[in-house]
Amino acid sequence: MFRHTCIVIGIVLFVCSLAAISWGKSSPEEIARLGKDLTPLGAEMIGNAAGTIPAWDGGITKPPAGYKPGDHHPDPFGGEKPLYTVTEGNVAQYADHLTEGHKALLAAYPSFKMNVYPTHRSASVPERIYAATRQAAATAQLVNDGDGVNGAVNGIPFPLPKSGIEVIWNHLLRYRGDMASRQIAQAALTRGGDYTLVQFEDEFNLLYSRDGITEEELDNKILLFKQEVTAPARLAGNILLVHETLDQVKEPRAAWIYNPGQRRVRRAPNVAYDNPGTASDGIRTNDQFDMFNGAPDRYDWKLVGKKEVLVPYNSYKLHSDKLKNSDILTPLHLNPEHLRYELHRVWVVDATLKEDARHLYKRRTFYVDEDSWQILAVDIYDNRDQLWRLSEGHVINYYEVPTLWTTLEVHLDLQSGRYIAIGLDNENPMYDFGITRSLQDFSPGALRRAGRR
Repeated sequence: MFRHTCIVIGIVLFVCSLAAISWGKSSPEEIARLGKDLTPLGAEMIGNAAGTIPAWDGGITKPPAGYKPGDHHPDPFGGEKPLYTVTEGNVAQYADHLTEGHKALLAAYPSFKMNVYPTHRSASVPERIYAATRQAAATAQLVNDGDGVNGAVNGIPFPLPKSGIEVIWNHLLRYRGDMASRQIAQAALTRGGDYTLVQFEDEFNLLYSRDGITEEELDNKILLFKQEVTAPARLAGNILLVHETLDQVKEPRAAWIYNPGQRRVRRAPNVAYDNPGTASDGIRTNDQFDMFNGAPDRYDWKLVGKKEVLVPYNSYKLHSDKLKNSDILTPLHLNPEHLRYELHRVWVVDATLKEDARHLYKRRTFYVDEDSWQILAVDIYDNRDQLWRLSEGHVINYYEVPTLWTTLEVHLDLQSGRYIAIGLDNENPMYDFGITRSLQDFSPGALRRAGRR
């Protein structure tokens, strides 16, 4: 009888623990804080006590005078000078505000430095996303042990996060417009600085954020993505198609690849996790695209808390069409003269590989912007628990949308001295957030038709 009672109690406790994972809705009292002492997306409205982080005043909500869609975005802070510069010689003075990856980068390469500028909380999204976030806060919940979300559409699902996995889902579901196309370049540099540019044409149908869409209409899809390689000639014509899902246990990501040599479309289940990214020389994994993407099921996610950290932000100088790719791409790291760092509050999330899971990266520490839920930096550790790589997301506010998104992602290998930069758009046409595409345009059949052109 005693044994039977213990079993029953154990089952009850187990079920209760699952409920705690599945039901992450915010209370009415918490939700009432949005738009008051918290921003509509859940960040702290006030600045910091030192005055080095200002209060959020709505961010950038409209383009500057003279801007027109299709232009590279003028720098609204172009007249500013650095407040100070962090170098290998003074890193101890600023250690409390540095990621472990940046400390290692400064120690490894005396040529690297971090020019720190005044902080501007420029992140903003349309009013409908703020309204949807308030609604999602009351209904969104984790399902399948955190591998999926339901009860949310359009808005940030967990603006008052209580776990690391909720913060990561906020990044995965953040607003980046309804649809977008872009022409970007990728460069995987050798230690000596040699590289070949790989040119991509990307198209995004960001279903989760589409104005007026319902959760039922999503049909478990959060975005559709198509990427065609246009150069160099040996890679041109390869096309990747991805259908990303909201509940990754119910329906894993679906991916297809068109190979021009074979003139065939094939399913591509390996486009996920730690398989190498397209033409990345093994320096970037598939799940590092967009700083992190895909199923979160191989990691345990710990919410460390919030911290003031020096991160890449308002990187309009790096984004400028006045720069050539060769101005930016230098041996060992990007040219620091074109980089901008600011002090921002970020959520810190530690991801540790589950005992029964496999991945190149045993542990990753994510630094997630409180104002936009964009991942800005990642410290990456190998299976020996040694710091291996550092990722940076250099962001701007695409103020014609508006949305805060990367203009360049950089993934640095501290052990080999190599790095990869993806998103170079200085010599390419600017993002187009006004495209119109049908669901059929993101079908395997569309890949076949595109491949025959």
